[in-house]
Amino acid sequence: MTSQIVEASSRHPKPDRVFSYGTAGFRMKAVLLDAIIFRVGLLAALRSQKLNGKTIGVMITASHNVPEDNGVKLIDPMGEMLEESWEAHAATLANAATDEDVLAIYSHLIVSLKINPSVPARVIFARDTRESGPALVASLVDALTAVGADFTDHGLLTTPQLHYFVRCINTQNPPHTEAYGVATEQGYYEKIGNAYKKLMQGKPKQGTVTVDCANGIGAPKLKGLADFIGKDTLDIKIINDSVDVYSKLNYQCGADFVKTQQRLPPASQVASLARCASLDGDADRIVYYFNDADGIFHLLDGDKIATLAASFITDLVKAVGLADFRIGVIQSAYANGSSTGYITKTLSLPVVCTPTGVKHLHHAATKFDCGVYFEANGHGTVLFSHSAHQIIKSHLPESPAQATALENLRALVDLINETVGDALSDLLLVEVILAHKGWGPKEWDSTYTDLPNRLVRVEVKDRTVFKTTDAERRLLEPTGVQEKIDGLVGKYKQGRSFARASGTEDAVRVYSEAAERGEAEELARLVADIVAQF
Repeated sequence: MTSQIVEASSRHPKPDRVFSYGTAGFRMKAVLLDAIIFRVGLLAALRSQKLNGKTIGVMITASHNVPEDNGVKLIDPMGEMLEESWEAHAATLANAATDEDVLAIYSHLIVSLKINPSVPARVIFARDTRESGPALVASLVDALTAVGADFTDHGLLTTPQLHYFVRCINTQNPPHTEAYGVATEQGYYEKIGNAYKKLMQGKPKQGTVTVDCANGIGAPKLKGLADFIGKDTLDIKIINDSVDVYSKLNYQCGADFVKTQQRLPPASQVASLARCASLDGDADRIVYYFNDADGIFHLLDGDKIATLAASFITDLVKAVGLADFRIGVIQSAYANGSSTGYITKTLSLPVVCTPTGVKHLHHAATKFDCGVYFEANGHGTVLFSHSAHQIIKSHLPESPAQATALENLRALVDLINETVGDALSDLLLVEVILAHKGWGPKEWDSTYTDLPNRLVRVEVKDRTVFKTTDAERRLLEPTGVQEKIDGLVGKYKQGRSFARASGTEDAVRVYSEAAERGEAEELARLVADIVAQF
C-alpha cells in the first residue's frame, strides 16, 4: 500500500502554499485544491479506521463563495463536523512538502493515533454544482483507491443531505436502537416531507413563498422535495435555478448576497408583503425577507429564525406538559443585540454566545434538552438531546389537547435535520410555524426590531495576527486595537462593534450596531479603517 500512496500522491503535486483547515474545512481557488483533496481522502480513510469502520463523509463545496472557488470538509459519524483535534492532522497532511512526506505523516498518524490498518475504511462523498467538482472528485477517488477504502459517490447533493446520509448509515447498527432515516434522496424527502404534511394538516394555505436558490444545488433538490410534498400543501416558486450556468452561482443572489447587501436579489419580482427566502450555494443557509407596502426591505435572518423556532418549541413543549425541559438558544457575536434581549426578556430563555462557526454553536446546543442555534447568516438548526428524544417518544398525554401537541412535537423532530444547518428543512420549519401562528412576514418581523447593523469585509496581509477573546467579541492582538475600537463604540448610542479574522481567507470581518443606520455604517467604516492598517 505504501508504494501506491506515494505513486498516487505524485499525480497530485502540492502548490507552494500553506494551508489551514478553517471553520468550513479547506476553501480557496479550485485550481489550488487538487493535492489537498487527495490528502483529505487519506485522512477520511484514517478517521473511519480510527472509529472502527464507521462511515465518514467528504463534501466538496465552497458554499456561498464565488464560482471559481471550491473546498472540502469532513463529516463525522453522527453527521457533525470533524472532531476539532483532527483539524490539525488535516492541516499537517495538506502541508506535507513531498510525496514521501505524505506517506511518512500518514504512517505516523496510524502509529500515534493507534489505528488498526486492517479495519475497513468506509467513506461516502458528494459535491455541489461547481465546474471544478468532477476533477476534484477524481482526486479524492485516487486517494481512497490507493488505501483500499470502501467508498460511495453520491454525486450532486446539498451539504446537509450528505450530513444526513452519514448519520443515517451510522445509526443502522448497534448500539443505535433505530436508524435516523434512510440514506437516499427519496428517504430524505419522505422523512421531512411527511413530517411537514402532518404538521400542516388543517392549516390554511399561506400563499406562495418565493425561494432564490442562488443558482446552486438547492434548486433541483428543493424542486424534488416540493414535488414530493405537493403544491396543495407547499406553494413554492423557485427562482435563480440556473445550475448549468456555472458563472451564475451565488452571483447577485443567494443568502450571503441578501444578508450583506440588505436588499432583494435583482431577479426577484415579488409583491409587497410576499414571503421570500434565499438559500446559499450548497443549501445549508437560509434567510427570509420581504418588502413592505412602502417598498422598504426587511430582512428576517438567522436571529429571527432562531427566535421564531425557540418561541414555537417553547409553546409546544408547554402544551405537551413536559416539565423541566431545558430549552436554550445559542448565538455568535454576529447576533443582533435586539434578538438577544428578546430571547432573554420576552421568551425567558437562556442564551449562550460561542465563537463563530457552527461547530462551536452545535457543541453548545448539545448541553440542552433542546438547543436552538443559528448564526445571523442563516446557518443553523435545532438539536434534541438523546434523553429528550426518549422523553418525547415515551411521553403519555393526559388530554386530547396534549395528544395533539405531542403529535406535532414528534413530527417537528422528524422535520428538523439535526445533523447540521439545512436550508430545505429550515424552510419547511419556518413555513410550519408561520402557518400555526397565522402570521405573515410582517407579524413575524414585528416581534422585535433589529438594531441597525453593518458587516464589512477588510482584506489584510495576514489574518492570523488578529487574535480574539470573549467569543470573538474582543481583540487581544494586535495590541491596542481593541482600545481604539472601544473608544469609537462609546461615541454611539447602543453602539457595538468587533473585528474577527475570517476562517477561510485573508480578510477580517468588521461588524457594528448602533441606534441609527447611518451611525452603524459610520462605526463600521471607522473600525474597518483601523483594521486596514495591519
